[in-house]
Amino acid sequence: MANQIYIGVDLGGTNIKVGICDEHGTLLHTYEGPTGADEGAEAVLGRIAQYVRKIVEDSKFEWDQVAGIGAGLAGFMDIPEGFVKLSPNLGWHNVPAKKILEEKLGKTVTIDNDANVAALGEAWSGAGKGIPNLVCYTLGTGVGGGIIINGHIYQGSGGMAGELGHMSIVPDIEAINCGCGQIGCLETVSSATGIVRMANDAVERGEHTSLALLEKIAAKDVFDAAKSGDEVALRIVHRAALYLGKSMAAVSVVLNPGRYIIGGGVSKAGEVLFAPLREAYMKYTPEQAREGVDIVPATLGNDAGIVGAAGLNLRHR
Repeated sequence: MANQIYIGVDLGGTNIKVGICDEHGTLLHTYEGPTGADEGAEAVLGRIAQYVRKIVEDSKFEWDQVAGIGAGLAGFMDIPEGFVKLSPNLGWHNVPAKKILEEKLGKTVTIDNDANVAALGEAWSGAGKGIPNLVCYTLGTGVGGGIIINGHIYQGSGGMAGELGHMSIVPDIEAINCGCGQIGCLETVSSATGIVRMANDAVERGEHTSLALLEKIAAKDVFDAAKSGDEVALRIVHRAALYLGKSMAAVSVVLNPGRYIIGGGVSKAGEVLFAPLREAYMKYTPEQAREGVDIVPATLGNDAGIVGAAGLNLRHR
């Protein structure tokens, strides 16, 4: 069929983003709506189906032109079987997401971890274009990761590869419990949630910081305060960057990627985050493993997951 289109879905803890791509990966149309995670998996998957149908209805395309739908979902996944085994941030356990979406939409649905599809999007047409081996971190509500080897997503034997946010990187004396059930995960300090938690803890301890003047602290507030020289905010940002850099050092001696790409909302902080991150990476990574490696922000922004999810359809076409 001429003019086939591919739909990508990026499921986040707060919002669901949907996009239409052509066969070249050009993003033609987007739509975004709330996740409503507290309503449960069935309701969220129903909302995804609703948004997918709406974006086609609102576009110049017809439903028959949809060649496939790809979805990036948050959590630990059995990708071949289409199950979300565990999504700590969504509260999902053993959800047959692929089957439910296919029943609701009547189309073939390909699913993968949301961070994997973001990495694929960046590798295809973003900050990783032309780099065959790279690792992408997505810093948002949680910390996700995607590994691209020779231009393809590396999923591991059970689809668990790239769960970088659940590397146990924080020393026990500083560690807290993570939603995955482990202790000391990277996600507890380097996600937006972790940064806000550390800021709230500092305020509750009575530390002198401009953050204490805010009714509700967001991660952006912490970065803005750090840029203004707030010592407490700077300490929090440097701690998040330190453990992020240490995790990259561990990844480098295992995979030796040519580039690290940082995406997600937290990546918008700019050099207040990237400068201490690069410093930590250089400090803890052996020279041979870091040679020629750079750390760059994602360039597709909020569109990386959509484009990458559409890329899943093209790959499995």
